[in-house]
Amino acid sequence: MSVNSHELSADICIPPTEQAIVQRRIFRYVLGLVVACALALGIGWGLSFVAPVFLAKFLVDHQKPTSHTISQLLLAMTVTVLIGLSVSAGITHYPLPLLLLLSLLMFTAYYLFMDPQWNFFATILMIAVMLLPFMGIISPSLAVYIGVGLTTSGVVAVLLFGLLHLVLPDIAPMNDNQTQPVSSLTHDQRVFESLKALTISFPIIAYFYYFQITGAILTMAFIGLLSLQTAGQKSVKVSMFLLLTNIIGGLVAIVYYELLVMVPHFLFLLSLIALIGLVLGKKIFNEPAKAPIWAGVMSALLVLLGSAVASDSKLIDDSFYIRIAQIMMASIYMIVVSFILDKWQYKQEVTECSE
Repeated sequence: MSVNSHELSADICIPPTEQAIVQRRIFRYVLGLVVACALALGIGWGLSFVAPVFLAKFLVDHQKPTSHTISQLLLAMTVTVLIGLSVSAGITHYPLPLLLLLSLLMFTAYYLFMDPQWNFFATILMIAVMLLPFMGIISPSLAVYIGVGLTTSGVVAVLLFGLLHLVLPDIAPMNDNQTQPVSSLTHDQRVFESLKALTISFPIIAYFYYFQITGAILTMAFIGLLSLQTAGQKSVKVSMFLLLTNIIGGLVAIVYYELLVMVPHFLFLLSLIALIGLVLGKKIFNEPAKAPIWAGVMSALLVLLGSAVASDSKLIDDSFYIRIAQIMMASIYMIVVSFILDKWQYKQEVTECSE
């Protein structure tokens, strides 16, 4: 009888299939998006729409949280927001030193972004650099409000990330290497690529800062984030990829927004998020090679919809489509400048080889 029970238990302990593992990750991704959007849009703190964006990034980039991962993410948010707040404390009264400090912080973000272990830190740093000093020019209290909101969004995303993995842990490892990969570029290459990315983004950022174009804050933040992706050796291809993801994300956002206008209910909003998350989640986890494309589509969608829903403007329809147009223009700008710089770099390499 005991032998039969052992045989029965052996039969029951069947290892999970790869499909079951993927389904668990898709379900966790959809559930995380719905919960994060419900909290962000339901409570509505400053920059609350950023929390779902962060969480979606965590669930795609980090398959399993560790104490080191969570503590590093929390440290990244705390340090970078403190940097942004300190910048906006007094230097905003001096335009040239402010722009010089901005360029230094942006260069640091680009340099760190090319090291996978500092990827998220660099992302938060770039957001803080783009938004906090600019808000400090308008009002120091507004900069504090934005800083607190950014920190809150990050903390919410990290806590939800850990909670989701606690409630829905991976059934079994799916050939994942949990150790962070190291940068494949040398120090000199990272410096060069950082300078190239800074050359692409800084002129338009300086323009926004100098003329204080408050209506283009989201565009400025997008340029900063998009330029992070160009901090590599194929900036034109990356820029084309970013334009593609933003176009798809913008089209999905338009359809989503028009449906939401026809049925303006919170539960309907969350249902649409769940539906889109399910469709994109299947693409992300079933096709890892194309995961960055679909993850980028979801990020663009969450930023556009979140900023529109969180807006108190009565001209929400106009501002929504203006945001989409601005992001498309920012993507095109990135492609044009990246093409010029890459072509110049190619000519320099040909000249050096001929010599």
